[in-house]
Amino acid sequence: MGRTQIAIIGAGPAGLLLGQLLHKYGIDNVILERKDPDYVLSRIRAGVLEQGAVDMLDEAGVSARLHREGLVHDGIEIAFGGVRHRIDLKQASGGKSVTVYGQTEVTRDLMEARAEAGLTTIYDAADVSLHDFDGANPTVRYVKDGATQELACDFMAGCDGFHGISRLSVPAGAVRNFERIYPFGWLGLLSDTPPVSPELIYTNHERGFALCSMRSKHRSRYYVQCSLDDQVEQWSDDRFWEELKRRLDPEAADHLVTGPSIEKSIAPLRSFVAEPMRFGKLFLAGDAAHIVPPTGAKGLNLAASDVHYLSTALREFYAEKSSAGIDAYSGRALARIWKAERFSWWMTSMLHRFPDSDGFAGRIQSAELDYLVGSAAATASLAENYVGLPY
Repeated sequence: MGRTQIAIIGAGPAGLLLGQLLHKYGIDNVILERKDPDYVLSRIRAGVLEQGAVDMLDEAGVSARLHREGLVHDGIEIAFGGVRHRIDLKQASGGKSVTVYGQTEVTRDLMEARAEAGLTTIYDAADVSLHDFDGANPTVRYVKDGATQELACDFMAGCDGFHGISRLSVPAGAVRNFERIYPFGWLGLLSDTPPVSPELIYTNHERGFALCSMRSKHRSRYYVQCSLDDQVEQWSDDRFWEELKRRLDPEAADHLVTGPSIEKSIAPLRSFVAEPMRFGKLFLAGDAAHIVPPTGAKGLNLAASDVHYLSTALREFYAEKSSAGIDAYSGRALARIWKAERFSWWMTSMLHRFPDSDGFAGRIQSAELDYLVGSAAATASLAENYVGLPY
């Protein structure tokens, strides 16, 4: 049987960032991942980082490429009624910005740093199961190369996503789930084309929401709201570009550069929170504990704030022999999570077309958007939340 101080389940950005920070603090950790490295890097995810997330990557020592290649954005654009309105995030938030840098690149940087440090990551770990996390001898069992292995640990960190084994291992009566399923999805397309605008464009349109984003100055990421019944195969590249142009303001539609897709997928939207986030010696972090609709760009950023609270709590436990941090972890993390859930729900509600909306709901959306771009207080509220609330 192997042994480590912290067994981390999942080699996504939450697990990798936690592992890197714990290593910096001198805390031994092992990461178990059920997929192979190429699969982990093939996941196409978010790309907007709050300053707090960037600071975390700085602390972990993995931000050199981010600062070379990441795009600092001081604003976003909100489009409705065929007109774009710029929100100056930096001015409205007191000097804060966001950085556009793909989650895949964050994961790659963390994987490379972990490999360079000689830290243990067990990929292709099958049939992972968590045992005695409410007792004195927490143990993770898994199958590797056909043989069952065991890893004893002091604590477990469940960073294995919404469908992972960590949350599912908790007795049903010990966890309470809160969920809102939205009646639409996002059809996303990635292309090696220059972005239509230097900043993100969020569009409210009678045909449905659209988002113009990017991963670099030469790679774009576009989204259109679609039905949950839609299939990717129904959407040729030409159909996607045509629909996107219909939803954009005239200037953006005229300047849009189209090209073949690199990746195309449909993601359903949901809000989800599991409470609490600690069960004895098992802690949940990232998507294992919560999901937000991507409208507010909070998914990866919430994972980073979870890791902040958990890593500092574990450092305090080992360095100061104090359990105050780990005892407070769930409450601290959830307080920030619910504020981000509220913001993401609000952005989603304001910008999308809902199937059951009537004329009244449409007028309320229009009033909300008018108020947002015409009120310094409303603009400041959006900016404060978009750039990220303090940890």
